[in-house]
Amino acid sequence: MDKKQPIHFTPPYRHDNMILLSEMLGQHVAKLKENASEALIRAIVAQRSHKSAEEVAEMERAVDISGAMHVAVMKAAAAGKKEAELAGIAAGIATGMGGALAYGIIMTINGQVLHNHHHYNTLRSGQLLLGDHGAETHLHYAGDLTRTCPVDKVFTQRQKDVYNIVLDAEVSAIESLKPGLPYREVHLAAARRMSEGLKSLGLMKGDLDEAVAQGAHALFFPHGLGHMIGLDVHDMEDLGEDFVGYSDEMQRSTQFGTAYLRLGRTLEPGFVLTVEPGLYFIPELMDQWEAEGKFTDFINYGALKDWRSFGGIRIEDNVLVTQDGHRVLGKPVPKTVEEVEALRGLR
Repeated sequence: MDKKQPIHFTPPYRHDNMILLSEMLGQHVAKLKENASEALIRAIVAQRSHKSAEEVAEMERAVDISGAMHVAVMKAAAAGKKEAELAGIAAGIATGMGGALAYGIIMTINGQVLHNHHHYNTLRSGQLLLGDHGAETHLHYAGDLTRTCPVDKVFTQRQKDVYNIVLDAEVSAIESLKPGLPYREVHLAAARRMSEGLKSLGLMKGDLDEAVAQGAHALFFPHGLGHMIGLDVHDMEDLGEDFVGYSDEMQRSTQFGTAYLRLGRTLEPGFVLTVEPGLYFIPELMDQWEAEGKFTDFINYGALKDWRSFGGIRIEDNVLVTQDGHRVLGKPVPKTVEEVEALRGLR
C-alpha cells in the first residue's frame, strides 16, 4: 500500500476474513465487495471453470453418494412418514458413505415452493415428493441431484403426464450439450419443449414461440435450467454470479424466469453443470398473473383452477461438457416413470 501497488483480493464472505481484510486494508467491511479485484475474479473463474480429470473423478464420487441418497429416499417414502424422517435418511447416507451434505436438503411435498427447506409435513397418499439433495466429498467437491416420486407406489395419470413433460425436457437438454452452444439457448429450448407439453394438457395455448419469447412459460418454469457445479454447489458464485455464468458477449436477461438462469454463457470443454428443468403450479403466482391479466393469449387460466394443489416436479443431473459432446456424471439414478415405480414397488 505504501508503494501504491494494486492489492488483489476476492469478495470475502467469511466474517473472519472480512474483518481481517478490513483491518489490513483500512476499508470498511461494507466496501470490500465492491472493491474486490475484477482481474483476480476473472482469472480464478477462467481457471476453475475447466475441471481437470482428477476433479471430475472427485465430483463423480460425490454424485454417486448423492445418487445413493436419492435411491434410499425413494425406497423409504410412504404415506404417514414425515419429510424430516426422509431428510434424515438422506443425511445419514451422505455421512455413512464418507461424505457430507453439499447444501441444505430440500425434501418436500410442496415442490412448488422453490428452495423449500421446511421438513415438518407428513406425506399423504396422492401427493408428490420432491427431493433436491446432494453430497460433497472430503475434498468439498459437490453433487447436486433432484428426483420427484409419488408418495404412492405409482404415479397418477396426471402426475405421469407432467412428469414425462419434465423428463423429456431434461433428456433432450442433456443430449444437446456440446462445446460452442450457449446454455441460454438450451434453457429456452427446454422452456419451449415444456410449453408444448403444457399445451397438450390444455394449460397453455397460442403461438408457443411467442409465448416463450415474452416469458409466459415462467408461470410454470420460473427458474433457470442449471448452473456450474464443482467446489461448491453453485461453483464460484461467491465471486459474482455474472462473472461465472455470463460473459462480455452474453448478458443476463431481465425477464422474469430467464433472469434467474445462473449459467447462460457458451459451453466449453471441462465445464460441469446441472440440468434441472421443472414444472410448478404456484397458486399465488397464478392468482397474481390472472388478476393482472398477464399473458391471456398464452395461458388458460380457467383450466388451471383444477391444478392448484398439484405441487411441483423437477428432475436434475450433473453433466460434464467434453471435447466433442457431454457425459452424465455418476451411476444412473432411476428417473423414468417405469424405473421410479419399480423402485417404489420394493417397499
